[in-house]
Amino acid sequence: MPDLDDLLTALDAGQTIPGGSPLHELMHRVSQDALRITGELNSGYHDPARVRDLLAQLTGATVPESVTLFPPLTSDFGKNLRIGERVFINSGCRFQDQGGVTIGDDCLIGHNTVFATLNHDLDPARRTDLLPAPIVLGRNVWIGANVTILPGVRIGDDAVVAAASVITKDVPAGAVVLGSPARVVRDVPPPATPPRG
Repeated sequence: MPDLDDLLTALDAGQTIPGGSPLHELMHRVSQDALRITGELNSGYHDPARVRDLLAQLTGATVPESVTLFPPLTSDFGKNLRIGERVFINSGCRFQDQGGVTIGDDCLIGHNTVFATLNHDLDPARRTDLLPAPIVLGRNVWIGANVTILPGVRIGDDAVVAAASVITKDVPAGAVVLGSPARVVRDVPPPATPPRG
């Protein structure tokens, strides 16, 4: 019988998880743990340390003290979510992280962002098969409110995603994107020169 390490290895390799397979069944069992933890996280007020503790239980990894999360948050897996230093996650975000979600240092994630890392097979006879692909945010990415990020997308360092955008393909470093599907509309301006003394 496969264990969580076997499942994560298959997901991270981008292997199809056939519907009804032992790996598929294990994924559903892990999901129950994620639902329990996020249920507690979203059940009332918790101080920031307790929020980070519950987030660590969800991910199965240490969460840096510099991470800030405003609940509610939903996740239907949790164990393939990696969060860097000084990350801010605003309320209402949804993580379908089976395919892997990596959030780089200094990222800002707006309200109600959806991270979707699974697709289904187009063949109706195989529709319950799951096709994982990771989402990776580089360093210092700003995601506006109500954004949806689709499987397999990489967003480069310093990029900005405008509110309500749907991200269907990679975003270059330092780009500002908007729309559905999102497109590059300009570059992020260079950092301002600090005033001289």
